Amino acid sequence: MPRPIQATIDLPALQHNLARCRAAAPDARLWAVVKANAYGHGIERVYDALRGTDGFALLDLAEAQRLRQLGWRGPILLLEGVFEPRDLELCSRLSLWHAVHCEAQIDWLAAHKTQAPHRVFLKMNTGMNRLGFTPQRYRSAWARLSALPQVDEISHMAHFANADVEGGLAAPLQLFHTATHDLPGERSLSNSAALLRHGDQAPVRCDWVRAGIALYGSAPDHPAHRSAHWDLQPTMTLATRLLATQQLQAGDSVGYGARFTASAPMLIGIAACGYADGYPRHADNGTPVLVDGVRTRLVGRVSMDMLSVDLTPLLEAGLAPGLGSEVTLWGRAGNGTVLPIDDVAEGAGTVGYELMCAVAPRVPVVVDAI
Repeated sequence: MPRPIQATIDLPALQHNLARCRAAAPDARLWAVVKANAYGHGIERVYDALRGTDGFALLDLAEAQRLRQLGWRGPILLLEGVFEPRDLELCSRLSLWHAVHCEAQIDWLAAHKTQAPHRVFLKMNTGMNRLGFTPQRYRSAWARLSALPQVDEISHMAHFANADVEGGLAAPLQLFHTATHDLPGERSLSNSAALLRHGDQAPVRCDWVRAGIALYGSAPDHPAHRSAHWDLQPTMTLATRLLATQQLQAGDSVGYGARFTASAPMLIGIAACGYADGYPRHADNGTPVLVDGVRTRLVGRVSMDMLSVDLTPLLEAGLAPGLGSEVTLWGRAGNGTVLPIDDVAEGAGTVGYELMCAVAPRVPVVVDAI
């Protein structure tokens, strides 16, 4: 039989989360962000669940092509714009909308030969300091674009660095509104955190919202709020089974580097999952795991193909875990218990985004259909 590890993609949960994001800003159109191969879920796998969106947003031209091949005829937005002048040819051919965040991209548009003018999203840097024009240079960039026959409609876009922090929107919103208040064109501001926390508030309300991590069941402002607070459901479950158990005595250690030492006799289980499957090697002792739906903890260092879990909570519950017991690394266990991916990420000193994107190609994937 094959090794028992598997990732499951839950399409009904994706549909639920999409509806939840829509409800947070009912008057706005919604971009479903599917960059990084739909946050590790697979664009082809999630497409049927997300086709109720108003548009898809991503980074990669090849991913945009895949969406068109799936039959999507609606808007597709390249969030980082084009990376070289010839990319504009594909934008023309595939009818892609694209961000403009630097002078070079305006130069490329000015030299581009096209019969159909482009829809662009001019990006402002309101404090993230990654991409975009400063508020002081924004209007001159808009003037250059608006003078080009290669450009049709210009929309306005910014990205919040601190939408998950109380009061984190005031300064960037002021910068954005001051620079754009009298310019025509649609606006797109809210990421998942701004959408769920402030989507119905007038200063944040805009024409397009960008739902990313919230679509995939992770709380965008963890640990301030958990996914259940926002009524988000897990869309990916990583699960495996126990390969063996080991009875430890006080003083026995577990795994490479003896990072965990038993303080009393205890039973541990060895699960078929490791860092070669995408589970984080740096996950600390105590990182939560479910065994047969019961919450327990990781013990010892994660190996390439295996990790160890404490079975004490199951024994205390009168259960008898052993070879073949279900182990849920994150997501929904067979008995319905949910282990939020954010809880696991917290134990590993990272974020749910990274765990989703890091699941290795060797892990089989199944899809729970709609």
